[in-house]
Formats: sequence, C-alpha cells, structure tokens
Amino acid sequence: MSALSEQHCAPCEGGVKPMDRAEAEKQLKELDEGWELLEDGKTIRKTFKFKGFNKTMSFVNAVAWIANAEGHHPDMKLGFNYCEMNWSTHAIDGLSINDFICAAKVDALFK
Repeated sequence: MSALSEQHCAPCEGGVKPMDRAEAEKQLKELDEGWELLEDGKTIRKTFKFKGFNKTMSFVNAVAWIANAEGHHPDMKLGFNYCEMNWSTHAIDGLSINDFICAAKVDALFK
C-alpha cells in the first residue's frame, strides 16, 4: 500500500498555491499505473474498465464513500463498463496533495 493511501486529506478552502508541475510529476510516481497528469497540470486522470454495469457502479459507490470520508470529491464520467476519474482541487484551481491521497486510496481498492 502506498504511504499516500494511509494519509488523510486536510481541508482546502483556497488561499494556498496549487502544486507545481514538477511536484505533481513526483507525486504521480507514487500512484499505480494508468494515472496521467493532464497537459494543463491542474488535474490527474485515470480510466478504469470493468466487466459490466454492476461492477462499474460498485466501484463508483466505493469511491463515493472514500470521497465523503475524506471531504474531497472527484469529477467522474461513467458508462456501462468504465469510469473516468479526474482529481483536482477546485478551490485552488490546481492540484494539492489531497488529490494524490484520494487517488492512492482508489488504487488501494484493487489490492
């Protein structure tokens, strides 16, 4: 399990600078394969594939539980057999450590 997945999110109401690209790329290496830093450097994304709608929805519900427990929520797009997940800290218009903590907790669902 990643050390990130053992941490908890701190409230972020703005007033802090978003993570720079170099730090985001460093944190990205702590996550499982498949996560990408978007070109604008403000979002990390991963698309998860499943065998059918029920498994997709079970995953989405597990992520919802994590997000509510951490007080940090992703943007998701889903369909019959996939879920595209985007983490970004909207209050600072970029990435914070919270995004990587939550992404690591999502990765831990598969371990």
